[in-house]
Amino acid sequence: MKRSSDRNAPVRILFVCHGNICRSPMAEFLMKKRVKDAGIADRFHIESAATSSEEIGSPVHRGTVNVLNRLGIDCSGKSARRVRAEDYGKFDYIIGMDSRNKINLIRFFGGDPEEKIYLLMDFTSRPGDVADPWYTRDFETTFRDISDGIDGFLAKVCE
Repeated sequence: MKRSSDRNAPVRILFVCHGNICRSPMAEFLMKKRVKDAGIADRFHIESAATSSEEIGSPVHRGTVNVLNRLGIDCSGKSARRVRAEDYGKFDYIIGMDSRNKINLIRFFGGDPEEKIYLLMDFTSRPGDVADPWYTRDFETTFRDISDGIDGFLAKVCE
């Protein structure tokens, strides 16, 4: 796994989904909680963004808010933003939720020369896509997949 040459710099992670209102903010805020609870929050910088522009400025979807609130995680103030060209240079890991996100990211950035673009489920024993609860309305399955992906990612990056 690639990362900045400055070992003292925080690991910079950008979670990405289509609209930045369901999956990627769920991953962003769950990851922030996990690293805070582990006492290593200062070693990470975590954000999320969208591949599309259709939800820019929208708040986190109520289904994601409900899941996060149940865990005692506050995501108020988060609004959807789109991936920017400078994000490729700014982040060590750009983690998409599904294969369409990955394709769109590679297209948007004109490739992935530094091998920074991953799928979240690639860090689990069951690679594939995190289903979009915008369509499935199943925020619990999405949460379980994201939780497993974050566990796998943290295990790799903290080796």
